[in-house]
Amino acid sequence: MIQYIIRRFLYAIPLLIGVNILTFVLFFVVNSPDDMARMQLGQKRVTEQAISNWKQQHGYNIPLLWNSEAQDQEKVTKTIFYQKSVGLFLFNFGVSDSGRNIGADIQERMWPSLALALPTLVVGLVVDVSFALMMVLFRNSYIERTGLVICVVLLSISSLFYIIGGQFLFAKVLKWVPISGYDDGFSAFKFLILPVLIGVFSGSGSGVRWYRTLFLEEVEKDYVRTARAKGLTETQVLFKHVLPNALIPILTGVVVILPLLFMGSLIMESFFSIPGLGSYTLDAINSQDFAIVRSMVFLGSVLYVFGLLLTDISYTLVDPRVRLS
Repeated sequence: MIQYIIRRFLYAIPLLIGVNILTFVLFFVVNSPDDMARMQLGQKRVTEQAISNWKQQHGYNIPLLWNSEAQDQEKVTKTIFYQKSVGLFLFNFGVSDSGRNIGADIQERMWPSLALALPTLVVGLVVDVSFALMMVLFRNSYIERTGLVICVVLLSISSLFYIIGGQFLFAKVLKWVPISGYDDGFSAFKFLILPVLIGVFSGSGSGVRWYRTLFLEEVEKDYVRTARAKGLTETQVLFKHVLPNALIPILTGVVVILPLLFMGSLIMESFFSIPGLGSYTLDAINSQDFAIVRSMVFLGSVLYVFGLLLTDISYTLVDPRVRLS
């Protein structure tokens, strides 16, 4: 087990380096350091001297990946990529192009993102699995057919419709909840209940259909027929045999998502003015703050690799036949 974990961490290093290189190249293809300087200086007409000073202050006055004018190892080390990337692998995110401490911002903003994402995941999982089991229990009936139609309808509607419609109906017309905003502590509940419910409702169409497919595959297997032959009711079969044996694919989807929860939702946080990492990333993209963008992309990559590792380890807890070597 320990050797397996070490190998996976070693495999992750070239992967993270590749993601980092791709992020740098793509960002600088779209936005040159001059464009970034003009955006940060916030002026329509900026002098070349001001642009040059800004690039020098923020370390963008050197080549991107290869410095042909430097000597020996400085051809690599005296580049934007090297100087901006080394700190990331030590989780030292540095300062944004606008002068903010990125590490402090992440620590502050991760909690609103978690407060929104965790309830959405837990409630959504319970709702999706429950409705999927009900559709399998009443399979080949009008209940299953009606459920499938509802799922397809929910899948066909954009999440933006649910957000705007929910804000209009529950916040503006009925005035049950605030239309947007956020507060600390238990006061945040009134601001989070609507986005959580919208997140659960908008994702239930795909979630219910996916879990229903998993359960239907298990229902037709030999061990289920054996359980029925022993006199178990269909409900007992579903909860004692089908659900436990479908945990591995369910676990795959859930465990991979867990480390990424605090990254936040770009759309949901922006529409509801929740100061999480999703809105933080979107604001950085709009303002062309590359320091924040590269930090969030790198952090997301690290968390995704960590999520895959957690998934493999969790298999051994659910299925004793799986052993990591």
